[in-house]
Amino acid sequence: MKFSDSKRLLFLSVIAGLLCFLAWPPLGYTGFIFFAWVPLFFLKDSSAGNRKFIALLYCSFLIWNAATTWWIWNASAPGAVMAILVNSMLMLLPWLAFQSFEKRTGKTLSYIAFISFWLCFEYIHLQDWGLSWPWLSLGNVFAAYPEWIQWYEFTGTSGGTLWILVANILSYECIRNLSLSGWRNKKAQQFFFSAVGVLILPTLLSLQIRNNFGHKADSIKKHAVVIVQPNTDPYQKIGGTEFDRILKEMIALSREATDSSTRLLIWPETALYTNSGLDEARLKESGALAPLFNFLKEYPQLHLFTGIESYRIFEGKHSLYSRTIPGSSQYYEAYNAAVLLNHSGALHFYHKSMLVPGVETLPRFLLFLGPIFEKFGGSAGGYAKQEERTSVPVADHFLLAPAICYESIYGEYISKYIAHDASLIAVITNDGWWGNTPGYRQHMSYARLRAVEARRWVVRSANTGISCFIDPYGNVVSPLPWWKADVIKKEISPLTEKTFFVQHGDIISKAAVAASILLLIIFIGGSFRKKKLK
Repeated sequence: MKFSDSKRLLFLSVIAGLLCFLAWPPLGYTGFIFFAWVPLFFLKDSSAGNRKFIALLYCSFLIWNAATTWWIWNASAPGAVMAILVNSMLMLLPWLAFQSFEKRTGKTLSYIAFISFWLCFEYIHLQDWGLSWPWLSLGNVFAAYPEWIQWYEFTGTSGGTLWILVANILSYECIRNLSLSGWRNKKAQQFFFSAVGVLILPTLLSLQIRNNFGHKADSIKKHAVVIVQPNTDPYQKIGGTEFDRILKEMIALSREATDSSTRLLIWPETALYTNSGLDEARLKESGALAPLFNFLKEYPQLHLFTGIESYRIFEGKHSLYSRTIPGSSQYYEAYNAAVLLNHSGALHFYHKSMLVPGVETLPRFLLFLGPIFEKFGGSAGGYAKQEERTSVPVADHFLLAPAICYESIYGEYISKYIAHDASLIAVITNDGWWGNTPGYRQHMSYARLRAVEARRWVVRSANTGISCFIDPYGNVVSPLPWWKADVIKKEISPLTEKTFFVQHGDIISKAAVAASILLLIIFIGGSFRKKKLK
């Protein structure tokens, strides 16, 4: 292969990675995603050998992952390395399967296989398999423009992924046929008009859905909700000596907006944090929390939903997450949790279920890396987690769908709360670990997708920003800027209608999983028969 050809192939690899990066929030060049992978299709069809194709493909995914999620390094250096290197490698799998399929089948079937394999890959990443990292699921790219994807109430983010894949395939085939014989090529014309239709029709459908949704909440009684953004430096808080001061500041902020009409107060993830944790069975007896309960006594109608670093002690092994207390026959479990409080004490606990790989948990086959992660603030043993999805009742005002930290990027996971009648999505997070980087802006944007999928209000309390309300269309209301201690208040309607996505789940992804299994069976069976005939 000539050197100039090598440079051309490297250019295709680099430009694909850069286009994905530019399309991703918060940069806002979202339209690039509809042809970002066209260079990769040209790479696949080039004369590059298999090893070179894999290397160039990996280079492209590495650029996309690193340029989009480099900020993880601020919270966990090994976590950043794992997320970027491993996720880039996993992204190769659907493409390599696609390449193998195309060698033995026609283009149409191989494209169907590719779409199925990629959707299957994303769906696996949405499951709790120990290295779950769906941050770069293609359908997330529209988080900054929810007006384009109001139909997510039917499909979830997998519908956006399908839209992107089909658009890229049609764009590639159009360009490829044009390069062969120009505009006279009927196939090029067909692919061109098909690509235009695929780009325009979903957007028009979104506008129509948006107009038809109306203002269903106008006749529903509203309740006042207050969100606090305390703006506490997380790296100072983990020292454990600032608890009294931080608690007083959060109470003071809450007083600014709380009155007799306020029904729900939201504080962020780990707002209640001490080095040793707080015993869930004895919160009311905790002297450290006395100022908080004194504040809540002033507002008997008020409920506080807040993050808490907590634990429970058991006489025997309670679950597979239970660990022994050194020098004792007792066991304990540690939680990154949320608690609903009022003046009488703790009413309901929620234990974070989707734990962050490396920082909060490790799969069993990587437990040997625990000491390395602990040096960077991770947890080798990990937190205990809650298996079932149970909504949090706020008197007769709301049923909360709780989401701690990056749980809000799991669409079908959140929808299970809504299926159990949750009327409000409550996201509490601490994005301060990442600093003033694109990470916290991306994270807030993803919550907008959950609002559209479930047609629910989202209340979001982020320790250092962005705290906000998000309406059922995905519009951000009253956002608080980064690194500012402040409070916001709004009256919100508890909505009860259930979308198609809530009722039926991620049908597109499940169909893709079934199709992938079937295609692999056919492929393996065909290969086996060919070997037998030889």
